[in-house]
Amino acid sequence: MSLGHVLDPLQRPLFTLLDTPVSWTEVLGFGSGALCVWLVARQHVANWPIGMANNVFFLLLFTQSGLYADAGLQIVFIALAAYGWWTWTHGGGPGSVTRPLPVRRTSRTEWTWLVAAGAVGTLALTLLLDRATDSTVPFWDALTTALSLMATYGQCRKRLESWWLWIAADVVYVPLYAYKELYLTSVLYVGFMTLCVLGLRDWRRDLTARRGLPVEAAA
Repeated sequence: MSLGHVLDPLQRPLFTLLDTPVSWTEVLGFGSGALCVWLVARQHVANWPIGMANNVFFLLLFTQSGLYADAGLQIVFIALAAYGWWTWTHGGGPGSVTRPLPVRRTSRTEWTWLVAAGAVGTLALTLLLDRATDSTVPFWDALTTALSLMATYGQCRKRLESWWLWIAADVVYVPLYAYKELYLTSVLYVGFMTLCVLGLRDWRRDLTARRGLPVEAAA
C-alpha cells in the first residue's frame, strides 16, 4: 500500500465552507492547533507533542495548497518542538524537574540576531520560491515562515516577546490563508491571535510575579 493510499482519507472533503471543500486534514489541523496554543499559554509541556501532530497535518495541507515554505516550515517546527520539549523540562538548570525554565525577556543581542536572520531568511526564501516553485505568494509565504521561526525560537526559550512575533505572523496568515481558500485555517488563526494575547498576558504576569512586583505594574 502506497503512502498516497494511506493519506487519501485525510484529504477527502468533510464539509463545504463558502463553496470550498474542507478536508479532514484542515479540520484536524484546526483542532490540534487551537489546543497547542492554549497549552503554550498555560505553559503546559504537553503543547510540544500536540504541536508535532499539528505540524504533520499542516505539512499535508500546505503542500496541497502550494504554500511550500509553510509546508517545509512544519518539518523545522517538528525539530524545534523536540528541542523546546527538552528545554522546557531540562532548561531550568540542576533539579529542573522542580525548577522549570522560567519566562524571560528577549535580550538586545538576541533581538539583533533574530531580526538579521529574519530579514535574510525572508529575502532568500522569496527568491527561492519565486524561481523554483509555482508559488503565487512567494514574499508573503517567506515572511510568515521567517516570523514563525523567530517566534518558535522565543517560545522554546520562553522569551516573553515571542508572543508579539506570533501575533505579527498571524496578522499576515489570516488574509493569506483566506486568499488560498483555506477559510477554516484562516478562522483558526484569528483564534490564534486571541490566544496569543492571552498567552502574552499570562507570561507577563508570571514574569512579574517571579520578580516580586505587583501584577498591575506589568500592565
